[in-house]
Amino acid sequence: MGFFDFVKGIGKKVGLGREAEDIKEDIVEALGGRVENLVVEFNDGTVTLRGTVDSQATREKAVLLAGNVKSVENVNDELAINPPEPDAEAEVASEPVFYTVKSGDSLWKIASAHYGDGNKWQALFEANREVIKDPDLIYPGQQIRVPEL
Repeated sequence: MGFFDFVKGIGKKVGLGREAEDIKEDIVEALGGRVENLVVEFNDGTVTLRGTVDSQATREKAVLLAGNVKSVENVNDELAINPPEPDAEAEVASEPVFYTVKSGDSLWKIASAHYGDGNKWQALFEANREVIKDPDLIYPGQQIRVPEL
C-alpha cells in the first residue's frame, strides 16, 4: 500500500524502546490468524510492517493499529495479501479511505459526512473494531477506516 502519515503524540502509549514489540503484540492480538510472518520495525517515529494478511481490510486495520500509537508519525506498509484477492487490480486501484477524527466528531457525524446518513455509524464501528473499543470513545487525531458500503 505504501507510506501513511499519522499524528505523532496522539494514540496509545507503548513502552519506550519496546515500540516494535508492543505494536506487533497489538496487531497479533487484534487480528490473530489473519496476519502471518509479521515483522514490525520502529525507527525514529516510523513503523515498517512486513508479512502477509488475508485481505485488504486486514491490511488497513494493521496499518491503523500501528499508526494510532503515540510515538508513531509514519507507517510504511509492506504487507502482502495472501492469497491475492480475486480482483487484485481493483484493490490496488482503490486506495483506502482513512479519516482523522477532529474535535467534536462522533461516528454519527462522520457517517453523515461520508455516507449521507448518520444511521450508518455502525458500519464505521464494525470496520474499526480493532482500533475503536467503544463507539462513544473516539479522540481527535485518531485515524479510522471509512469502508465503501
